[in-house]
Amino acid sequence: MEETNNLLKPILNTIQITSAVILIGIILMQVRGQGGGLFGASDGSFRTRRGIERTLFQATIILSIFFIVISIISAKYL
Repeated sequence: MEETNNLLKPILNTIQITSAVILIGIILMQVRGQGGGLFGASDGSFRTRRGIERTLFQATIILSIFFIVISIISAKYL
């Protein structure tokens, strides 16, 4: 069992770091695409997401869930 953990730990760490970097990139692309500044600077209008904006939004949600699951697995089992 210990040998399996030794093989799995670097793989999970690599996956976690890679997903974190990709998640940061996706979030930065969303902020840049909105035309506003950082930290919630918006014009207050609500609109529907279309095209690449919607894809980035959905990718952010999916990748966030994936990152949380990998983090929990890494913390609990390794």
